[in-house]
Amino acid sequence: MALTVELGVDELADTRFAVSALSETVAALQQLAGHDRQAVHERWLRWARAELADAPLALPLTWPLLFNDTPGWPEFLVPAPAGPGGGIDDDLATLCRTPPESVRANLRRRFGDAPESPAVADLAARPEQGLAELAAELRSAHDRLIAPHWPRIHAVLEADVAYRARRLARGGAAALFAGLHPDLSWRDGRLRLGGDRWREDSAVDRGPGGLVLMPVALGSAYVLIKRRTSTQTTVRYPARGVGALWSVRLGARPSGATVRLLGRARADLLDALRSPASTTDLARGLGVTPSAVGQHLRVLRENGLVAGERHGRSVLYRTTALGAALAGSPYADGETVAEEVRS
Repeated sequence: MALTVELGVDELADTRFAVSALSETVAALQQLAGHDRQAVHERWLRWARAELADAPLALPLTWPLLFNDTPGWPEFLVPAPAGPGGGIDDDLATLCRTPPESVRANLRRRFGDAPESPAVADLAARPEQGLAELAAELRSAHDRLIAPHWPRIHAVLEADVAYRARRLARGGAAALFAGLHPDLSWRDGRLRLGGDRWREDSAVDRGPGGLVLMPVALGSAYVLIKRRTSTQTTVRYPARGVGALWSVRLGARPSGATVRLLGRARADLLDALRSPASTTDLARGLGVTPSAVGQHLRVLRENGLVAGERHGRSVLYRTTALGAALAGSPYADGETVAEEVRS
């Protein structure tokens, strides 16, 4: 049994990647609620619980939309980003542009004509005002739960997109979709999402144009495809490299040859850059001072092993192909790391 999406050549040509801060916000709330919880995020969960212990989030509309007796959530809650995505402001603006008739139709499919939640019933009665209230709640959740870690999360998402783009260039659409998730395959103009979750075959009422492929760091281990939407149909899939998201040191330590060439501290740092991490995280994980981390990063960058790019108040460091090969990393296509910059 499977969920299928008709995806011919024209729609495939319009298919694109995007990242979404709003998608990560919704995924974070699901992790907190215990839905599709991933053990790899336990460190973040401990932080989030402590963050909310003294000042809980007020989500009178968001919570009943996300967590109720119906499967999934309303499709308008995580719209397809209009562009490459990344910023919460653009995501929320797209959410607020959802046509009122689409909001009402979606709520009827999920909750019937008389929703039990007063907040949901009010959203159906006043979609434009309700969407503004929903956006305010999601903005608060983002600022509390995602924004402190966004450089790290965004780095993972961007690294995933870069890797998928190379895979598409090298192997075509079939290789791209097969590599997104074991349950996904594309053949003869049809995208198929299989797996043991499906008890019957069903089809997606695809939105206009091609698909929007969205890696998710904090989300489910499964692929989630919108069945109906007023925007482009999104395919949310687990981002590559999430296992390294909240830790610095992973796997075996660098080889003796790498250590002899770079020294232990720099070899360990290059190995650690498989995972996005702040200078503080790197210093704690490697047992050196933040200033020493900065000095080592500068040397690695000057020698072409690490590349950096400024994004607002942050500098994102990316292990180059040369650096990844030298470190013997399984992510030889390059990964990104975030360093927080404080003014």
